[in-house]
Amino acid sequence: MLAITDPRVAGILPAPVSDISILSVATAVPPYVMTQDDVAERARKVWPQFNKLEKLFANTGIERRHVSEAPEWYLQTHSWEERSQVYYRHALDLLERAAHEAVAAAGLAIGDIDMLVVNTITGVAVPSLDARLINRVGLRSDVERLPIFGFGCGGGVAGLSRAATLARATPGANVLSLTVDLCSLCLRIDDPSIEMFVSASLFGDGAVGVVLRGEPGGPAMASGSAHIIATGEHLWPGTERIMGWDMKQDGFGVVLSPQLQSLMRDNLGDAVAAFLAKQGLGIEDFDGFLFHPGGSKVLDTARDVLNLREDDLRHSWNVLRKFGNMSSATALFVLDEAMRSGARGRHLMMAFGPGFSAYFAILDL
Repeated sequence: MLAITDPRVAGILPAPVSDISILSVATAVPPYVMTQDDVAERARKVWPQFNKLEKLFANTGIERRHVSEAPEWYLQTHSWEERSQVYYRHALDLLERAAHEAVAAAGLAIGDIDMLVVNTITGVAVPSLDARLINRVGLRSDVERLPIFGFGCGGGVAGLSRAATLARATPGANVLSLTVDLCSLCLRIDDPSIEMFVSASLFGDGAVGVVLRGEPGGPAMASGSAHIIATGEHLWPGTERIMGWDMKQDGFGVVLSPQLQSLMRDNLGDAVAAFLAKQGLGIEDFDGFLFHPGGSKVLDTARDVLNLREDDLRHSWNVLRKFGNMSSATALFVLDEAMRSGARGRHLMMAFGPGFSAYFAILDL
């Protein structure tokens, strides 16, 4: 008579994951730094029709930004082909740095990485960026890869969520989640639209690497580590023109609707409450908040809708001031800022992207 045995007991299957650990976070930025005053002065010359709106630059909460090319590059016109070549070069440079630093900070070797997630929105690459990284950084040839495109500013949190799903499905696997956006390379000086003028006041460049692992045992939090408790998202129907790209002859054309703030004011509270209710939580149950700083108006609107204090979003404001809006990378810069400052406890992470969508993560720092 055959005995029925739990395959986990027999060692056939791994024990189920009970904890998703963030082993490390590493950021990377390009070498060129432009102050907001410098950018505003250049914008006045490129778009003199909007000079009456010059206070926009001073009201963003941004002091400086990192950009991939020398300042003179941005005062010239560029073709799709030229933009793409510049994008490949700088994106791979930043991803390589973020990957090596994140893996080293996790106490691993690059060959220990089992799965790779790479997110971007500011360039199109085939083969994808993850494939191009394999030989460049020495990843194993059997690494499982997931390239992501289209999440926009929400891609850092959405990518982290997908990486957590992979880690949860494969106990003990080391998952490297990378995100890079080079927003400055999308600047088109011959675009006379108000959307391009507004985007010129906000965007910079950056990349982030995060190493995750699904732990079969209970949390054993190491110094500086974090744990992903839950993730989720919400898409509002009929909002495709709130945020995104139009494909133009010479690059990406910005879609940025002035209705964004009103949409958030009217709908964000219910979406956050619904996500938290699934976890048996309310806003009052959090020790901190790590929101994507899309701009001062986005942060102010989120603060007001959720009845938060100004200090609750201090990490977001700090990142906005020092780096501007780096699209998908920005929310993960906020996470890095919080961890480096010694933040502890349960935190709500949130970012927004085309769709129009919100992406959530609950973290224990």
